[in-house]
Amino acid sequence: MTRIDNGPERDRRQEDSRSGGQRLPNDERRLHSSSFGAAAGAYAEHRPDYAQAAVRWALEPAPGPRVLDLGAGTGKLTGTLLAMGVDVVAVEPDPAMLAELRRGNPAVRALAGSAETIPLPDGSVDAVVSGNAMHWFDMDLAGPEIARVLAPSGVLAGLWNVFDDGADWVAGFAAVTGSAAIGPRDVPASWRVEAAGMHLPRKGGDARFDSPEQAEFPHGQGRTADSLVATLGTKAGVLVMPERQRDAPLSRTRAYLESRPETADGAFTLPMLTSVLRVRRS
Repeated sequence: MTRIDNGPERDRRQEDSRSGGQRLPNDERRLHSSSFGAAAGAYAEHRPDYAQAAVRWALEPAPGPRVLDLGAGTGKLTGTLLAMGVDVVAVEPDPAMLAELRRGNPAVRALAGSAETIPLPDGSVDAVVSGNAMHWFDMDLAGPEIARVLAPSGVLAGLWNVFDDGADWVAGFAAVTGSAAIGPRDVPASWRVEAAGMHLPRKGGDARFDSPEQAEFPHGQGRTADSLVATLGTKAGVLVMPERQRDAPLSRTRAYLESRPETADGAFTLPMLTSVLRVRRS
């Protein structure tokens, strides 16, 4: 595990990112966040799960076992929670994503709803977690809703799977693919600047929550060139492209992977990190 400093310099970067830095305008954010249903099957097949150590750290301060997976998508984080024996309920707004979640996790209570309108009673969960989704929430509305459903001293945690660009070939992969396909949360350095404090309420910005803590956990994923290209095809930056433009970043990526000794010959391990932000309800 890597703990990340929460000092003044990071607070300054948080304010910079909140002031508009890299965040999408609301209309673009809605377009991107609603794009995944068209690729729900591919998302369920190719997106990675989450490091159990990261999930354990996220839930460590929770006062009890009841967990809400919010913006649960096709159930990638839900499945990790289930494997850990957690008492989980999932909430997802997209009908196609919710259908995949229910198909893959038939025993889970899975509800239609959103972060801005959570279909649960007050104080009904001890933790709210969100996997690769919290950056889509309208926190002006979602923050009070999350605080409402959390028990006293409950935990809110966002988890993001990011490519570990400490490996040369992964850094090259990110450069070749381009920012239209790989967003700012997809590599560690950008994630720390853009995600920290922007999507989690924090002391001084929302008195319902204490200041955030951050940590990162190694989480390698088995891949082939085909499956990694398919994973890239489930990114919002690709899904919102006009169809005629989607082939270009995917073709560049495939050519790059076929040119690298680390990835040219069958299966390989994609170095990843599960990055976590957590806060406690005041």
